[in-house]
Amino acid sequence: MINWQNIEDADCAVPADRPLEELVRGLSRALADPDPLIRDGAAYGVLSTWIARGVIDAPRRLALGDEMAARFLDREVQARTFAPLVLDMLVSAGDLRDDWVVAFERWYPTEQDLRGYDDTLGWIHAVAHGADLLGRLGCLPEVSPVRMLDLAGARLTAPTDHVFDQLEDDRLARAIARILTRSDMSERDATAWLDPIGIRFGADRLTTPVPAHLTNCLRTLRMLYVFADRGVRPDAASAPDALHHREAVKAHLAVVLDLIVKR
Repeated sequence: MINWQNIEDADCAVPADRPLEELVRGLSRALADPDPLIRDGAAYGVLSTWIARGVIDAPRRLALGDEMAARFLDREVQARTFAPLVLDMLVSAGDLRDDWVVAFERWYPTEQDLRGYDDTLGWIHAVAHGADLLGRLGCLPEVSPVRMLDLAGARLTAPTDHVFDQLEDDRLARAIARILTRSDMSERDATAWLDPIGIRFGADRLTTPVPAHLTNCLRTLRMLYVFADRGVRPDAASAPDALHHREAVKAHLAVVLDLIVKR
């Protein structure tokens, strides 16, 4: 048994008595463990540090990314929902394969378990963890921002009985806002992803009670309007960045939000 807490306490120094291959396999298993103290504890910090420091070399990072992409099909929810966190680490380090993006696109709008937290499993956070990866990918020049905006729209319009309960709407709105700070999009690119949402709002207008996915969508778009108006920080220490087509985005958001007000 690898004691990840001891490794983290030692400033994440690599143990000399174990091969790196074994350590990486152990970290991968830990990030899918149903025990939240294992999955969301020291192993997470060690993996993040080793990736950032380049301890895990490029071939192993790519293999780890492939494993995470395959994990989107895992039977256990915590394995699926922690995969985007690992991919986010890898993408931040400069690693990217389109197969990872495709696997993420297939999983994100189709995930059914949208609980933020479970008393046994701890944090699940499918929408929030997916949003972090969505925002990261959507800011990369190698990834089309329209592709990620459309994916955000697909997640928001996917039917669900679960109302976001752990700030998932804020995390998703922030990710979308970060994508919309890109300066290589036309005004149409920045707003067209909202059109299918408007159509869905219109179709649901006479539904009573208000369906959960519509509530989730409203909350997310309202927060996005705030980011469009005030800007969005890339990190806590930075000044807000303006959305590139902020006035057009605000106007389009207002139109879509108004559809539900007319219920």
